[in-house]
Amino acid sequence: MADDLALLDATAQAELVRSGELSPVELVDAAINRIEKLNPELNAVIHPRFDRARQDAGSAALPDGPFRGVPILFKDLMCAVEGEPYHEGMRFLKDNDYRPNYTDNLVRRFGEAGFVCCGRTNTPELGLVPTTESAAHGATPNPWDTSRSPGGSSGGSAVAVATGMVPVAHANDGGGSIRIPAGFCGLVGMKGTAGRIPRGPRTAIAPLTIVLGCLARSVRDVARWLDVCAGYDSRDPYSLPRVDGWEAGLATTSLDGRTAAIAPDLGSAIVHPGVEERVREAGEALAKDAGLRLVDVDVELPGVGYEWAMSNMSQLRRDLGDRWPACRDDLTLEMAFGLDLASKVFDLDLAATCEEQRTQANERMAEVFDRVDFVICATNPDVAFGADTTLNLLVGDRQVGPENNGALTIPANIVGNPAVSIPAGTMDGLPVGMQVIGRHHEDALLLALAAVVERERPWPLVAPGSPL
Repeated sequence: MADDLALLDATAQAELVRSGELSPVELVDAAINRIEKLNPELNAVIHPRFDRARQDAGSAALPDGPFRGVPILFKDLMCAVEGEPYHEGMRFLKDNDYRPNYTDNLVRRFGEAGFVCCGRTNTPELGLVPTTESAAHGATPNPWDTSRSPGGSSGGSAVAVATGMVPVAHANDGGGSIRIPAGFCGLVGMKGTAGRIPRGPRTAIAPLTIVLGCLARSVRDVARWLDVCAGYDSRDPYSLPRVDGWEAGLATTSLDGRTAAIAPDLGSAIVHPGVEERVREAGEALAKDAGLRLVDVDVELPGVGYEWAMSNMSQLRRDLGDRWPACRDDLTLEMAFGLDLASKVFDLDLAATCEEQRTQANERMAEVFDRVDFVICATNPDVAFGADTTLNLLVGDRQVGPENNGALTIPANIVGNPAVSIPAGTMDGLPVGMQVIGRHHEDALLLALAAVVERERPWPLVAPGSPL
């Protein structure tokens, strides 16, 4: 029975509880058993919370929400629980057993929905690289091929869902951290319109690039997740008003008369020819199945320069203050190198350059969406790269720069558009992700499109080879 549960999405598991067929404790026990079986090899879960999860699942106070009794995992970043371990991939936080004195808003909404948290998932230091490895907790491999990376920074959550440890897991996305691992691990991963799901408390009043979300196997789980999590919160001044009916809208949202452009490389990224071929095939099939009209549009978006990465590193350098360079040995070599470089440009004002890039990207994105409703592209330039590297610098037989890793996902972050990654088949036995970008606030249309793909061309429920 536990193996059968691994193939069910969160909505189906919640229905088993609602119908009385299974109890929340039975659901949670099955998830814990599977984590204990798989995690020694995969290192997806870094902070088990098993005793507390069983206690919460058996409590009469467990809320009767739409996910009552469903096991979930929290990414160890931007999902703090007061008094519980929380390290954000940082070894000095781990060594000092850091436990926050606050709980994030999203955690409260999870609780009200009836979710039961079974632990926390691995993430790189502060989620700043597109793989999942830290000096604090080591590396998490891709279950499709353990010599490959699952992507990042939500790779621990992706691996947990792709192997059926839990049906859905918390994630966040500041440059592709939901969509990149979704593409590499064969999952659904959506970045909603900026502000769709509130952050906070302690929300940074800064340009809004980071969004909250989940990694899931089914589109209806993502829709129900939005029903639970989306909506205004006073602690996040950027959060959008609540919109109801995300799950119900999957069956009623019309795509009639909508238009799409297929541009696998977004005009400037270097994409593997095999990935490009599969994305074109999947995009054309989606257009046919959904009744979309394909339009030939120049979708070349401005490339994102190194200034964005250096701006993030410079901010981290400021936050570390006197702890740098004393904390160097607590970081991976790549993160330490980035901070070294940030120290050299510490006094440069990168904000103006970043904002100019944002303005240019927004203007170009607006021009494109004046002509089409959707842009279809690859999620990642290639299939999952080797687990022994942080950035993929080789696409096929072509050398690429580090900026190519996020060239397909970052544009939707810096201008706030919603985007979803959907499985689009495989290449060399590894998943290929198809990304669809939409207009601001038209998240429901993206979910409806994803549901068409899921219905007409379903994907594997767990990574092939994952032991059941």
